[in-house]
Amino acid sequence: MLVRVDFNVPLDDEAEIVDDLRIRAALPTLRWLLHQGASVTACTHLGRPRGRPDPRYSVEPVRRRLAELAPEVELLENLRFDPGEAANDEAFASRLAAGHDAYVNDAFGASHRAHASIVGPPQRLPSAAGRLLAREVEVLGSLRESPRRPFVAVLGGAKVSDKLGVIDTLLEMVDALVIGGAMCFTFLKAQGHRVGASLCEDSMVQRCRELLSGDTSIHLPHDLTALGPGGVPGDPGAGGEVRQVGADVPDGWMGADIGPGSAAAFGDVIHEAATVLWNGPMGVFEDPRFGGGTGAVAAAMAETRAFTVVGGGDSAAAARRFGIDRDVDHVSTGGGAALELIEKGDLPGLAALRDQRTGLHRRDI
Repeated sequence: MLVRVDFNVPLDDEAEIVDDLRIRAALPTLRWLLHQGASVTACTHLGRPRGRPDPRYSVEPVRRRLAELAPEVELLENLRFDPGEAANDEAFASRLAAGHDAYVNDAFGASHRAHASIVGPPQRLPSAAGRLLAREVEVLGSLRESPRRPFVAVLGGAKVSDKLGVIDTLLEMVDALVIGGAMCFTFLKAQGHRVGASLCEDSMVQRCRELLSGDTSIHLPHDLTALGPGGVPGDPGAGGEVRQVGADVPDGWMGADIGPGSAAAFGDVIHEAATVLWNGPMGVFEDPRFGGGTGAVAAAMAETRAFTVVGGGDSAAAARRFGIDRDVDHVSTGGGAALELIEKGDLPGLAALRDQRTGLHRRDI
C-alpha cells in the first residue's frame, strides 16, 4: 500500500522537528491500514530541494519520529529529490506505483499540486482518500455549501495579490470579512489613510477600493501597533520605538500589528458569528511586541460558540503558539490547499481520485 502523506514539517538548525502535527495527523489513516493487515509505504516531500538530493532536506528526522509513532510504516526518501515529482513525470509516477497494490492520498496540504505522487498513482492503482484528506474536504466543503450564519472570515497575511481570488470568493459567501495583517495596509490606503513604511501593494489599491464598495461588510483596523525607524520586525534587539497609532501610520514608521481597539472589535465580530474561518495572522506574531492582535483573535476563536475553522499555514502555527488549537473545531493541515479548495471547490489531488483509470470503484478508507 502506497500512502502519500504530507510530512513537510518545520525543522530547526539542528535538523530536529519543531512541530510534528502533520505526522500525528496522518496516524489514524496509517494505523487503520496496518490494522487491516496492509504493508504500508509512506511518501512525502520536505522543503524545496529543487529536484536534486540535498542532505538539508533528508526525511531522516521525520523517519525517526515516525518510527516512534508507527514503527511498521516504511518512509521513502524526499520525493522532491527527483525532478520528476514536481514535473509530474510519467516514468517517476510509474516507479512510485511499482510493487504496490493500492494507493491512498492523505496529503491534503499537497493536493493542490499536480505533482507525480499526487495525480500519478490514481491512474495506475486502485485509490482512495485517507481519513485526514476526507475530513478536510468535508469541513472546508461545508463552508462553501452550507455554513451556519452569520459566517465570518478573518484574513491576514502579507499581500492582497496572494489572496485576491479567495477574497473575491469569500465576499460572495460570507456575511462579514475581517482583514488584518500586512494586507490591511493596501485596503487602508484605498480608504485614503497614510501607511508610512508599511508593506503596501500600490498596484492593488484600486482593486481594494472596488472591493470596499461592494455589499459585504469589510472590517479593517482602526488602530495599529507601529514600529519606528531603525526597528526590525522579528528582531527586538535591533531597537526601534513601538507605539500605538490610529489608522494613519506616520512617515518612516511601519505597521506591524493591529492595535488593541481593533483587536477587541475583531473579537466582537467573531463572537457574533455562527461560523468563523481564520486564515492568516494579524501581525508579526513571532515577535512578542506584535503578537497582541493575533493572540486576541486566537482567544476569540477559542471562546466563541461558533463553528470555528483555522485555515492552516501561519494561522495554524499561531493557534498552536497561543494554545487554542484544541479549542477550535478544525485546524487544517494545508494553508494553500485550504484556500484553493475554498476558492475553486476542487483540487488536482481530488480530481485525480475521482478520475482514476483503474476501472475499480473508489471508496474512502
